[in-house]
Amino acid sequence: MAEGGLTRLITRFLKVPPEPEPPLGSPGSVRVFNAAPGYFHYRLAVWIFGQVGTLIGLVVGLAFLAGGIEFAAIPIGREVAMLLEAVGIGLFLVQLPLSFLMVRLDYRYRWYMITDTSLRIREGLLSVRERTMTFANIQNLSLKQGPIQRLFGISDLQVRTAGGGSESVGESKKELAEAMNMHIGYFRGVDNAEEIRDLILGRMRGLRDTGLGDPDDSLAVSPVPASTAEGTDAAVAAAQELLAEVRRFGLVLGSR
Repeated sequence: MAEGGLTRLITRFLKVPPEPEPPLGSPGSVRVFNAAPGYFHYRLAVWIFGQVGTLIGLVVGLAFLAGGIEFAAIPIGREVAMLLEAVGIGLFLVQLPLSFLMVRLDYRYRWYMITDTSLRIREGLLSVRERTMTFANIQNLSLKQGPIQRLFGISDLQVRTAGGGSESVGESKKELAEAMNMHIGYFRGVDNAEEIRDLILGRMRGLRDTGLGDPDDSLAVSPVPASTAEGTDAAVAAAQELLAEVRRFGLVLGSR
């Protein structure tokens, strides 16, 4: 099966959603970013190292079996071990194109959208994660780049909103918490993280300079009922008439 047909089959089976709708904002302000090609090369290198490690394990096991290893102290017989080795090799060969396509699709199906008021991040295949953040709630922007990422010319931009949680936990627990935390989003594997950061900062400043709060919180203004307006006009007219009568009464008293 060609890659295109296998790709459609996998995306249909996993029910990968299409391109997300842009977040709240002016239609003309939408900017769409994607992971850089260096991110695919980075993930591909990690995939290759994993496959090579698995292949070495299979070759070592096969070498032991071919070398006539003594199975007396092992609870399984030689035939069973050979069967397991054959199954392992078969599964390895079957997963090669599938796991490669998963790496490629994970790179392809990443969406980073920015409007003049908010941003939206969607990533993942087996588990699709989508985060929408308004600029009024963003508290921190930070660039993250490891030594291997530096080799591939990519970095991550972390976006943290109010309620993002504490950073005083262990590194592994922190990574797991950040993956599940809807207050933290990542522009992963981009080669223009500084440009994206400056764009967000500029649009945040534009919102704050205009005095706008959270774009999602619209101010409700109730119209004044006609009967209330008419009653107010009548009261004003009566007060003016009373004032005129008082003034006339004062003039009369003054003349006497």
